Amino acid sequence: MFNFCSLYSGSSGNSLFVETSNTKILVDAGVSSKKIEQALTDIGVDPKTLDGILVTHEHSDHVQGLGTLSKKFDLPVFVNQETLDAMPKQRDKISDKNIKTFKVSEKFSIGDLDIKPFAIPHDAANPCGFSIWKDDKKISIATDIGNINSNILKNLEESLFVLLEANYDPEVLKCSSYPFTLKKRIAGPCGHLSNELAGKAICYLLKSGLQNAMLGHLSKENNFPELAYQTVLDELIENNIDLSTFKLSVAKRNEHGNKVNLC
Repeated sequence: MFNFCSLYSGSSGNSLFVETSNTKILVDAGVSSKKIEQALTDIGVDPKTLDGILVTHEHSDHVQGLGTLSKKFDLPVFVNQETLDAMPKQRDKISDKNIKTFKVSEKFSIGDLDIKPFAIPHDAANPCGFSIWKDDKKISIATDIGNINSNILKNLEESLFVLLEANYDPEVLKCSSYPFTLKKRIAGPCGHLSNELAGKAICYLLKSGLQNAMLGHLSKENNFPELAYQTVLDELIENNIDLSTFKLSVAKRNEHGNKVNLC
C-alpha cells in the first residue's frame, strides 16, 4: 500500500497525507489542528498513529496548526534548521525531542518511507519540496514555486505521481483586487507557479513515467479549478499526450479528496 491524500490545498491552507501499511505522515499543517484532525478522521486515520509531519516552509498557510498538532499527539516534526528558526511561535509549542532537523538535498527515512527534500525558489527561509519513495515507487510534492528550474525537474523525474502547484492565471491575476506589489511577488521568480508553467512541467515529466498529476495550491482570488485544469489539459493536448494513460485532477481547497493508491 502506498497512498496519497490531499486534506487541504490552496492559498488559504495546506496539509497533505501519505501512508503505507506501516507508516503515516503529513506534509505541512497549514490549517487549524482541529480541521486536520477531522479530515484525518474522515479518511479513517487516527491522528495519534501519525509518524511525523514534514514541513516545506514557515508561511502560515503551511504551519498554522503545526505546533498544536505536534503537542497534542506527541508527533515528530521534520524541518530544516532555517525554517525552524523562522517560525518561533510554532517552535515553542514543539517539544525538543520531537524536533527532527534535516538538510535540504539529503535523504532521510521515516518508517518504510525514504524522503528527499529539494530546494525550491520561494520567498521563505529555506523552502523545499519532497520526493517520497516506498521501495521503487516515487511520488513528489512541489508547491510555492516561483519558477520551474532544472533542479526541480531533476528531482521530480521518475515520479509516478506529483502534487504540483498551479497557483494562478496571469490574466486573472492582472484583473484581481490585489495591490501591484503583491501581484509582482506572486508572478515573480520567488513567488508562485502559473497554470501554464505547471502544464509545461507535467508534459516534461511524462517522459520519465509520470502517470498521475494533481494540481494544488490554487489561489482563491487569482485562479479557478476549472481554469487550472483546462489550461493544463490544453498543454497536454498540444503536446499530443495520450490522455487515456494519464490522470489529471485538482486538489480541493477546503475538504479532503480521495486517496490516490499507487500500489
